[in-house]
Amino acid sequence: MIEKLVATLAGLALVPALGAQGPAAPSPAVRPRPFSPEDVVRIRDVREPQISPDGAWVAYTVSTSDTAEDRSKSAVWMASWDGTRNVRLTTSKPGETTPRWSPDGGWLAFLSSRDDEHTQLWLLDRQGGEGRKATTLPSDVDDYVWAPDGKRVALVAEDPDTAKPKTPAPIVIDRFQFKQDEAGYLGKQHRHLYLLDVESGKTTRLTTGDYDELLPAWSPDGKSLAFVSKRRPDADRDDDWDLYVMEATAGAPPRQLTTFEGPDNNPDYESRPAWSPDGRAIAYLQGGPPNLIYYGVQKLAVVSSAGGAPRILTAALDRNVASPVWSSDGSSIAFLLEDDRAVGLARIPAAGGAIERLVSGSRVVSAFTAGAGGKVAVLASTPLVPDEVFALDGTTLRPLSHQNDEWLAQTRLAEVEPITFKSRDGTAINGFTLKPPDFVPGKRYPTILRIHGGPVSQYQYEFDFQLQTLAGHGYLVVVANPRGSSGRGERFATAIFADWGNKDAQDVLAAIDYAVAQGLADPARLGVGGWSYGGILTNYVIAQDRRFKAAVSGASISNVLAGYGTDQYVREYEVELGVPWKAADTWIKLSFPFLHADRITTPTLFLCGDKDFNVPLLNSEQMYQA
Repeated sequence: MIEKLVATLAGLALVPALGAQGPAAPSPAVRPRPFSPEDVVRIRDVREPQISPDGAWVAYTVSTSDTAEDRSKSAVWMASWDGTRNVRLTTSKPGETTPRWSPDGGWLAFLSSRDDEHTQLWLLDRQGGEGRKATTLPSDVDDYVWAPDGKRVALVAEDPDTAKPKTPAPIVIDRFQFKQDEAGYLGKQHRHLYLLDVESGKTTRLTTGDYDELLPAWSPDGKSLAFVSKRRPDADRDDDWDLYVMEATAGAPPRQLTTFEGPDNNPDYESRPAWSPDGRAIAYLQGGPPNLIYYGVQKLAVVSSAGGAPRILTAALDRNVASPVWSSDGSSIAFLLEDDRAVGLARIPAAGGAIERLVSGSRVVSAFTAGAGGKVAVLASTPLVPDEVFALDGTTLRPLSHQNDEWLAQTRLAEVEPITFKSRDGTAINGFTLKPPDFVPGKRYPTILRIHGGPVSQYQYEFDFQLQTLAGHGYLVVVANPRGSSGRGERFATAIFADWGNKDAQDVLAAIDYAVAQGLADPARLGVGGWSYGGILTNYVIAQDRRFKAAVSGASISNVLAGYGTDQYVREYEVELGVPWKAADTWIKLSFPFLHADRITTPTLFLCGDKDFNVPLLNSEQMYQA
């Protein structure tokens, strides 16, 4: 759906891509050309770096687009530490994800649905040969982690749905959150922990119950597993995830470690709990208080594996952190650090103290992995380079994967410039402009204001194919991180709490004012668009400002009151806005775009998915009728 939004704004349709090919050296004979919609499917999406135990190789995945089948395909690759070799390891049609080395480096495991209707765990012998299926569970394996002895693997898999009548049974709803995007209507199935014996292939179920157990992590001695769960009745009604520890044997009782009333290691942030090398402590993420829901800042915390009060190491930082990893001697913890349009790598003494920034600057580090001898590999992107795997040499990033080198050498990208400007009340707002590749100083350009979703997210110093597509088609692109965005602390994010379309609308409109005042934007040729909360804010913008000649509102809401109970966010709505029958004024205020539809003069395309439970199509249909 995002691709449809890009193509609509650009006035072009996507066309078939070039055939998939491995990374190659840039060809100086090819004249660079502007970024086009065709390039969207030429980009090789690099993810999931995993350094081998001996530090000689880094495994990772590469996803490529198959336009004939209208799907992406993922394969496992590995790069040598010196960066001179990149080897593709898997080639099956269903694809492979989530590569992870066994502790001795003898096996490289991955997930795939090859040979099975469900995603299973597969093992690739590093001595050579074909991968072998390690599990035959009756449902998908969602996650896994090797035990320190390399003989066992902890798995996460959903309860199988054994009832498959010829005529589908009625959907019976008796839980608070009864639907979820992609999953559809929720039944009684939950995700539980399993234990695989690698040699015998036997799989044993470790946990049961009406709750999920996620993000398992082995203790260094291989006797226990830490995981996150909400192990209590009616857990749908809150976001109070907690950290648990249990012996790695079937039926062993879990022991609750954390008692914070807000989320401890919320699995939405995909950060696995991390044991200290001596097994005496566990590092994890502590979220904000429950009344702040997703507006709260994620902090680095450490709790004793025996239980007790946690220590919050980044309480004064006021920035989101993720993915904690202990140093080999247990003296410090490395983590990802989000800060004003950037995401870097940092570390802090395990006992607390000053934060040291290991990788910073105008880039986004989205993952990192540590190996023997202090070797660290990161997955990083800049505005002009898609995600690639790099080795961290001191403070320098050295390229390893080279998957997009040839394509980049053939493509002329738009210049990305950071901007700072004042909103209408004087608040400083940050963002970016992208100028067309053939930009001529002094000339004004048709301009698109692109609004990010979330709302608690940010435009970052990373490659963004959507923005490059628009700029490559001759538009000046303006993006901003209005109040409500992440990257600038809790107060900045909560500025729009229960007040959507007010301060944040002022902030993004000030971005257009800035571009016009700088002589960049043509005030007679302005467009606006966004997806999810970006679409929501687009609706507020066009209901307040008639300067825009076209708008695209993707997966949006305008009549918030009518949307109550139709998506997967009932809990969050009730926390932030209250229930409609007790806080009707708030719900009506936030339904401003629909209730003032007569003010909208901008021709608007509403995009929506008929099975979207994240932002259902109800509101888009209503705005179309209005």
